[in-house]
Amino acid sequence: MAYPKTYRYTKEHEWIEVKGDLATIGITDYAQHELGDVVFVELPKPGAKIETGKSFGTVESVKAVSEIYAPAAGEVIEANAELQNTPEKINTDPHGAAWLIKIRLINSTGISDLMDAAAYEAYIADKGKEASA
Repeated sequence: MAYPKTYRYTKEHEWIEVKGDLATIGITDYAQHELGDVVFVELPKPGAKIETGKSFGTVESVKAVSEIYAPAAGEVIEANAELQNTPEKINTDPHGAAWLIKIRLINSTGISDLMDAAAYEAYIADKGKEASA
């Protein structure tokens, strides 16, 4: 899968797309692939504050429950309600319709330090090499 060039990526496999003071956050295709079939998603409610590097929710799959970490600080303005009824969308469209939350950024410090698409693709390629070594 191609990783959108307008997104920034974390080492924990979240993505963020920033437009002005608003940002959309999700998990990467690599993350959903590693998780397997997603069966449940727990997300914060609008109005919740999230902090950079802190967990703001979980994704549960048939294999495991994984924490989702915030790539930036902000106030949740919307959680993807569709994922409550159809969490498996994360497996089919992690970079599109299966976004997790939208936030109003409180502080955008550090977002530019996150990996761009090329750096993230190199990062996950290295992880694949480690796993097969």
